[in-house]
Amino acid sequence: MRLAEWVLHFYRLPYARDVVWANAVERSGLYALLKLVSDGGATGIAEGTLKDTWSGVSPKSLAAVLEDILLPRLKQLDLADDKAVSAAFAGIPENRMAKGMVESACWTMRAAAAGTPPWKLWGHSGTVEVAWTVTRQAPALMAAESAEVCGQYGFRTLKVKGGQGLDTDLRALKDIRTAVGPGVVLYVDANSHYARDEAAGYVAALAGAGVTAVEDPCRLAPDEHFAKLQAGSPIPILVDRSCASQEDAALYLERGARALSTKPGRVGLSETRGIAAMAAARGAKTAVGIYAESALGTLINLQQAGSMAAEQTFFLTHTAQVATLMPEIRGGRVVLPKEADLSRLVDWPAVRKHMI
Repeated sequence: MRLAEWVLHFYRLPYARDVVWANAVERSGLYALLKLVSDGGATGIAEGTLKDTWSGVSPKSLAAVLEDILLPRLKQLDLADDKAVSAAFAGIPENRMAKGMVESACWTMRAAAAGTPPWKLWGHSGTVEVAWTVTRQAPALMAAESAEVCGQYGFRTLKVKGGQGLDTDLRALKDIRTAVGPGVVLYVDANSHYARDEAAGYVAALAGAGVTAVEDPCRLAPDEHFAKLQAGSPIPILVDRSCASQEDAALYLERGARALSTKPGRVGLSETRGIAAMAAARGAKTAVGIYAESALGTLINLQQAGSMAAEQTFFLTHTAQVATLMPEIRGGRVVLPKEADLSRLVDWPAVRKHMI
């Protein structure tokens, strides 16, 4: 299976309201869609999320690295061999998202050629429990939003964005718990907001508030500080920001990590599947982490399952999409389509409408 052609599109999709991230406030999201076509006509796709403070790439820089560095290396490869593609990129530093998009597109191409959706190729049921991410707002607004989405979609897990100060974070958790009741699992992502010497106290306070995990309470590294923090914590420390490769995952697991975030939108399906396999071998949990995907990116990245509720529900924030099919959430779960060729889920007129 050889590469015959490729095309890259960029589009911007608006949000229903301002979204407050730890390092930005946005009204819309910018995305890249990579399409690869094999000499046999099989098509693969991948979506990337372009944010300065997340991926660190622009449309021009992504297009350049794909055209000048990555895709030329595929011309002599059999794209049916995932190990050959990974090996071809192994000596290229950085450019994680670009490499990940190519590898994800190759996986979806293989599935299309096999006539089987990726989730089935990888042996999971195709039904995925999902979580809603409650972004930073005043605690009362976070609680109201939590009650609304749990009532409408049946979410049983909420990822609560912390980092507004310990008192505000605890108040938000209290208000959310009152709003959704005792049956909803809560975990917190502090986006590395707190100092390293504050992290143990912060984690202990959140554990006392009934939180089941804390993601990135401070700037983490696979060092003695992390080992002591996790060993002294009654709940898992979910490692996200500084765990973007299998090499990172190995270092954290050696230090006693109990939960790792895997983000196909950041590093691609090959890398995240490798991280998940390593975590499972050590008895650690994995979450398929949010990367602000559109509905199309969600349908691609949810093909991989984790042991925690997947965070791919951000598409509900958008007021426009480029997919012909919206993931339907019922009882806090998504049933993935049986379509093997995911490129058939692309709404190409919508891509052109929202293209930049």
